Amino acid sequence: MPHRNRVTPYGDIVRSSLRGEWMGNRGCIHEGYDIARPWNGRRWIICRLEYKGWVAPNWEPGRWTALFFHDEAVALAAGHRPCALCRREDYVRYRDAIAATGADDIDRRLHRDRLAGRAKRTHRRPWRSLPAGVFVDIEEAPALVRADDLVPWSADKGYGAPRPRPSAGDAIVLTPSTSVDAIAAGYPVQFAR
Repeated sequence: MPHRNRVTPYGDIVRSSLRGEWMGNRGCIHEGYDIARPWNGRRWIICRLEYKGWVAPNWEPGRWTALFFHDEAVALAAGHRPCALCRREDYVRYRDAIAATGADDIDRRLHRDRLAGRAKRTHRRPWRSLPAGVFVDIEEAPALVRADDLVPWSADKGYGAPRPRPSAGDAIVLTPSTSVDAIAAGYPVQFAR
């Protein structure tokens, strides 16, 4: 059985058999093999699975907790940002897209976004303004926005069959405002096809 270390677009940490394309962390949030708290600090990052031959340790006492994301779009929706070490070029693109001064500035903005809104930390934006690569809530389920459609996502199966994207009204957006702004400014978010 898989461990409870996969992250959904809502930011929830669940058990899932989906393989993650990215890894990240929220500090040390585990005790043994259990997730004991949702985060420890505001530095939530998205890392490569391997960097210069180094692979992160899992479940070591007192060490940060390795979390896994289906793709970068899920990680950004959950409130994470590119790592400044193992994803330096992506980090710089993200930082520059939102005109941030550095990692602390980005982390403060994202943490404010994560704490804002309803229990599921959502916000509203017009459908027409949403760039491809952000997640929205459709009937209490996450869906990825693409140019002309929406693709539902589940922790069991990943992406499902596309459906038409609304063209009027407001969307309930899961991806934090800071990351929506980065994507809208040209940050090239990666998502599984």
